[in-house]
Amino acid sequence: MMKGFILLAATNNTGSGKLRIVNRRTWLAQPPVKASNPLHHPVPYVVILHTATENCSTQADCIFIVRHVQTFHIESNGWNDIGYSFLVGGDGNAYEGRGWDTEGAFALGYNRKAIGIAFIGTFTSDLPVSKQILAGKQVIDLGVELKKIAPDYKLLAHRQLSPTESPGQAFFEVLKTWPHWAENP
Repeated sequence: MMKGFILLAATNNTGSGKLRIVNRRTWLAQPPVKASNPLHHPVPYVVILHTATENCSTQADCIFIVRHVQTFHIESNGWNDIGYSFLVGGDGNAYEGRGWDTEGAFALGYNRKAIGIAFIGTFTSDLPVSKQILAGKQVIDLGVELKKIAPDYKLLAHRQLSPTESPGQAFFEVLKTWPHWAENP
């Protein structure tokens, strides 16, 4: 267990300051349609996205949205699984998508060399809540600590890589102040 992190927890992060990662079994993920490629570590990029859904503030609401996103990615997009590596909810929990070791489907040309972290909600005019931002930063820190993300990684917004509004204009402006922000990929 990494210092300051609790993995596989099934309760809300209500001010403890510790990262809680809700695993796929806990959020009742469908199995992948077929296996995806493994990631080679450490990856040089972290890509931040938003889900363009409603926000969530409880684990039950966040699980509902994560399951909906997975179904949409599989059935509507024809992907093998949910596209993101992790999703971060307004409850302060991180939800395991494809995880640290499996190539995602979130930014063409970067899926093989990035961890994709999607913030649950739509952040065109509003920001994620503070515990959601904290949890997102903690996912990145944990990835560096586990040597899944390079210590000199570049932080990118989805809109820098694809013609999209993701992660929303309001959140995009805040991301520019985060450590490792890269103006150009």
